[in-house]
Amino acid sequence: MSHRRIARQTIARFLAVFGGIGLAFSPAAAGTVAITFDDLPIFGLHATATEAGAITTGLLDGFRSHHWQVTGFVNEIQLAGPDREQRIGLLRRWLDAGMDLGNHSYSHLSLTKTPLDAYIADVARGEAVTRVLDREHGKQERWFRHPYLETGPTLAIRHGFEAWLKDHGYRVAPVSMENSDWEFAEPYDAAIARHDEAQAAAIRAAYLDYTAAALPWYRKAAVTLLGREPAFVLLLHASRLNAASIDALAAILDANGLRSVTLDRAMRDPAYRIADDYVGPDGDEWLTRWSLTLHRDLPYASLPKVPAWIADLDQKIETAAPDAQAPPVK
Repeated sequence: MSHRRIARQTIARFLAVFGGIGLAFSPAAAGTVAITFDDLPIFGLHATATEAGAITTGLLDGFRSHHWQVTGFVNEIQLAGPDREQRIGLLRRWLDAGMDLGNHSYSHLSLTKTPLDAYIADVARGEAVTRVLDREHGKQERWFRHPYLETGPTLAIRHGFEAWLKDHGYRVAPVSMENSDWEFAEPYDAAIARHDEAQAAAIRAAYLDYTAAALPWYRKAAVTLLGREPAFVLLLHASRLNAASIDALAAILDANGLRSVTLDRAMRDPAYRIADDYVGPDGDEWLTRWSLTLHRDLPYASLPKVPAWIADLDQKIETAAPDAQAPPVK
């Protein structure tokens, strides 16, 4: 075999593994983030329709103020009940504000724990209202995000579900940056419900401190892994805490040099073409998935930890009586 042919094959192998990373090939992606919110219309402890409306107002006002183009992922189980029309109205307000809506399944099932047929049926049920609202606004529901980021415990299940998604016009919305906001959100809700303003303020401060530490970690970890920063996809939740913190979150993004782009724009980054072959019970974000594909370690030792007192508060809520909290959707 000639040296020239060997060189061509070496380059081909390199591009097959690393070509999707876009090492220095995608400068426009640097400093961009697609901001996404899960568990619409509202994440957290039970909120009345009036409270949910106030939370939605806080979120949408913040999006407009900071020029964020957000994609929200809906669990339509939340629409069930006597205030169904008011809750549908919350989703309509997202679209009226120019935001996009995606499918997060009907009832936030685990693909690890649910038979594939039942899971698919739940996802299909979760598009009934959202697709109608999208059509009313001249849009098409195109994005799906896996609850818990669980993409399948086996290749057969993963490929079976992905084939269904493709047949129904969906693309998977990945996550490449997060701040564990769900661990802070329900303790914050509980403090607000008790009128414990001091603890609510302490939780919010801890949340913002953690976010300010977590986002730089993802930026540095991405450079360690890919040699550059990709266009990130940030996972947040439609919570009372985030509505109360939207300006501070925007300031943290600004301090990290991250400007909002659409999910469509972020997904043009070649990083999202890196093979993701992970199967298993865990719901890992995409930096972890890429590290497995590329056989490169991430600097987990320096990953910030959620404060133990926050984790303890969240765990107490998770183990409380079922009627004391909303379905544990994360």
